[in-house]
Amino acid sequence: MGIYLNPGNRGFQKILQSEYVDKTGLIALINKTIGTMGMLTCISRPRRFGKSYAAKMLCAYYDCSCDSHALFDDKKIAQSPEYREHLNQYHIIDIDVTGFISLAKRKGVPLKDVPNWISDAIQAELKEIYPECIREKLTDSLIRCVDRTGRSFIFIIDEWDALIREAKEDSETQQRYLNLLREWFKNNNFTPHVVAAAYMTGILPIKKDGSQSVISDFREYTILNPGRFVEFTGFTESEVRQLCTKYGMPFEEIRQWYDGYDFPGYESIYNPYSVMCAIEAHECCSYWQKTSAAESLMTYINMDFEGLQEIIARLIAGEEIEVRTNRFSNDFETFRSRDDVLTLLIHLGYLTWNREDKIAHIPNEEVRMEFEEILDGTGRSQKWITLIDHSRKLLEATIAGNAAAVAKAIEKIRDTQYAPTFYNDEQALRYVIKFAYIAAIDQYLKAEELPSGKGIADVVYLPKRKSSLPALVVELKWNKSSEGAIRQIKERNYPAVLKDYGGEIVIVGINYDPKKKAHSCVIERI
Repeated sequence: MGIYLNPGNRGFQKILQSEYVDKTGLIALINKTIGTMGMLTCISRPRRFGKSYAAKMLCAYYDCSCDSHALFDDKKIAQSPEYREHLNQYHIIDIDVTGFISLAKRKGVPLKDVPNWISDAIQAELKEIYPECIREKLTDSLIRCVDRTGRSFIFIIDEWDALIREAKEDSETQQRYLNLLREWFKNNNFTPHVVAAAYMTGILPIKKDGSQSVISDFREYTILNPGRFVEFTGFTESEVRQLCTKYGMPFEEIRQWYDGYDFPGYESIYNPYSVMCAIEAHECCSYWQKTSAAESLMTYINMDFEGLQEIIARLIAGEEIEVRTNRFSNDFETFRSRDDVLTLLIHLGYLTWNREDKIAHIPNEEVRMEFEEILDGTGRSQKWITLIDHSRKLLEATIAGNAAAVAKAIEKIRDTQYAPTFYNDEQALRYVIKFAYIAAIDQYLKAEELPSGKGIADVVYLPKRKSSLPALVVELKWNKSSEGAIRQIKERNYPAVLKDYGGEIVIVGINYDPKKKAHSCVIERI
């Protein structure tokens, strides 16, 4: 049992010692690829979406150097017809590329040495475990190992694209690394004889320019289209509900904070890392940002392709944006339009995207807070500063019950150039109102179309925990009256939905008169 060759099941054992959501169904999908033309699988996901957990699980299941029956007999995979056929039947090569990169940086050696280090590390362990199989080249040694033991290899490579990203301007390092992958996965004298299957994870899909054609035989499942792997992208809603019930956490609050990754025809997907952090801490807040490359977001936003900063502000306000993802080059350097930057943000998990309608939006409160914090920090644009200033004054006026000031503030915000240019129906008014109250993100959770039993309120702002602020219920009308909006709130008893909130509620009716081209507002406190 080694570190890279047949690492055993220790990694998965540690995972099972804490709260574990059963994702072993993934194994059944990989089992179906073994020995087929589709035996090479590449999964791209954002950071902290369980890629490494899956890699450790696969190692424990396939590794022939250990007995993993006790780990899997009570899991979902045990119900699969092929469960015992493949359990602990293969040699494993398990590589976390980021570990080798960290070692190179710590030793102060060039990244171009990493591919040789990977090969040498596997050869050294092979020599220790199967000394009779050693030949000059690693590929020849692995062939010999298959012949001697009668077992083929399953390759598990975590963060396969890390070296490509780290050596983005070093063509020699990239080429050496790609040559290593070519020897393993595109070698007619090696691949069919040695490789039973391969499972690679990364952040970005394979580049489209052909420079990574060495791995073009891999079947790709990306965050844009995870295909049959969709339920293993993160936690499903049913899994999160079970966790909330088990640990006494409010499901609706968990959903507000960590839900939002949308895939057509499938239930909502949640950020697994953040959900588990919230369950363990028994508190909902932002956990993901502490481990993500948040500092790079400002760089992308500052590119300001085709008004990108304005688009980000619209996203923060809750608007949905059409994003064309098909031209993205699958790297961190080649940006030709704002769509390229937005597509990268989708791959990084900062946006979710529905491939049927090609619409993207910020998935949840956790990510929204991160966007707002970045835009509210250094490097912010004057337009953003102006918008936030007007919005804070609007929020203060709303809480104070100053209806005239609210109507005036909305007019100013509409003129900040962030609001939609069209303004001809209630939906357009809703977009403007969401911009108007964007400063409320600091202190409120926003819910749209809160069910009342007799209809839906347009926008509801719920104070975050430990806040003495009132809840806000906003009803919008276009070409009607603000008094009518207030009347609808009362007649449909929207505030009753907030009976468990326990604090004061400010109800706000806003109307836009297209003939007068002016807003009116009525505010009451109950």
